Amino acid sequence: MRRRFGQSLRVGIAPGAVALLKTSRFGGHAPELVAELAFDGGSDPASIAATLRQLLDGCASWPVSIVLADELARIWQVTPPAGSARLADLEAAAALRFQTLFGEPAGAWQLAAGWDAARPFLVAALPRQLLASIGQVCAAQRTPLVALAPQFVAGFNQWRASLKAGAWYGLVQQRVLTMAAIEDGAIRAVRAAALPDGADCDWLAAHVAREALRLNLSVPARLSVSGHAPAAWSKGATHPALACQLLGQGQGGGWSDCARLAATGSRP
Repeated sequence: MRRRFGQSLRVGIAPGAVALLKTSRFGGHAPELVAELAFDGGSDPASIAATLRQLLDGCASWPVSIVLADELARIWQVTPPAGSARLADLEAAAALRFQTLFGEPAGAWQLAAGWDAARPFLVAALPRQLLASIGQVCAAQRTPLVALAPQFVAGFNQWRASLKAGAWYGLVQQRVLTMAAIEDGAIRAVRAAALPDGADCDWLAAHVAREALRLNLSVPARLSVSGHAPAAWSKGATHPALACQLLGQGQGGGWSDCARLAATGSRP
């Protein structure tokens, strides 16, 4: 595939599926869906690697950004121990919290975070074996890997500058709402919940209020949501209890979940 200046590829990887998009930094062009592949093996790194190799065949020299489905990652919040002064202290606290939450040691996972000794910080972990397999495929296909992130992290990084003061952020994918509870400009917690049938603006307002109560935080006046949000939420901008702002709607209309995954974090 011939590459023009400013073009790059985005890959979405989910259990059982991968998708490839072509994007451009110039001209205002929307991402273009190039290919999708389904495979057996779910989240098995070898199955993912074999399918990714096939997907990237013929794409030598194209820079690639990869977005992983949140099912393949672990995302959690860590409160820094009192008196923490070294990165090693924060890493140890994150590893201990990982084991408490997920019931296994963190040794098989690669941790990344906005390490902060003064206030709670968000940590994301990805399987080392999967990361190694992806890196080997990209090297073999001569496609430089320029970015790799879980979907929630990619979405939040894309839209964080657009969030108004006092707003929380949410991402909807495969009828799961993942929310970042934000206070004083920092994420205080991340919560995920399956959307029930008929999840309208009233349900959303009640759900956000419950989560705020559980977290001992003020109920936000606004929730900014990206991803495949229910159509009913488009009427939520003037809801009396919770204003709902939809971000990046219209991109990828008619695409599969995996194609929308790949588009997360791309320019609208």
